[in-house]
Amino acid sequence: MVAVIETGKKPQRHKDTKPLCLCVFVSLWLLQNPESVLTRIGIDQKLDTRIDASISFYDESGHAVTLRDYFGTKPIILTPIYYECPMLCSMQLNGLVKALRVMPITAGRDFEIVTFSIDPKETPELALAKKTHYVRDYGRPEAAAGWHFLTGSADSIHRLTDEIGFRYMYDSFTGQWAHSSAIVVLTPDGRVAQYLYGIEYDPGALKFSLTRAFNGGIGSLVDHVLLYCFQYDPSTGRYSLAIMRLVRAGGIATVLVLAAFMFTASRRKKLA
Repeated sequence: MVAVIETGKKPQRHKDTKPLCLCVFVSLWLLQNPESVLTRIGIDQKLDTRIDASISFYDESGHAVTLRDYFGTKPIILTPIYYECPMLCSMQLNGLVKALRVMPITAGRDFEIVTFSIDPKETPELALAKKTHYVRDYGRPEAAAGWHFLTGSADSIHRLTDEIGFRYMYDSFTGQWAHSSAIVVLTPDGRVAQYLYGIEYDPGALKFSLTRAFNGGIGSLVDHVLLYCFQYDPSTGRYSLAIMRLVRAGGIATVLVLAAFMFTASRRKKLA
């Protein structure tokens, strides 16, 4: 790669810029590499999409259910996770419970919560263990009948995640599912009303989203910074955020681009 610098005279070719430009090119290519895990996961907001009520799952007791069983008269909080997630999913559910505790409305009475696993290998037994823990942590008896923990086939999971725009993938290197963190609020008839991102949820915003969804209202697209699932690094024996890989790559690329700009500006000044 050879850079051409415009000087107002005949373009001059400076071969000494080749290594720098090549580094910038490689760094930007890595950020845009379609095979990268972080380019294949995320959330595409699909507001007002009507979820197929016939999609089937198994509840925490092992009974076959469809999403139609939860649609009807109350808004729904939909939470895509997986039960053996090493860290992020538990942080997400903990954050949700923290918000639910201070809200004047209650799961099971005023709205439903449908938590479903994105891992088709997980079982109702795992779902039941999670339900027992979080219903107890929530501390409101109505939640036992209003918070549902589901498992399902790969086809059912893909159908539902496609309809809500939740993109995820299995990372064979870590043996974990790479995904982002968000909850989705649905209207009583199963239309996507709002996305809320992260692992901490403002109780006021969540209540407002549920109230608006109850009345059939659809929210607006929101800007967001996605949190990605923690991954285990065998070299350090610790869990680290997958997003840090992208942050590091982005930081390197930014430095290189700035260096290229400063180098080009300096050369132009000398040639002026």
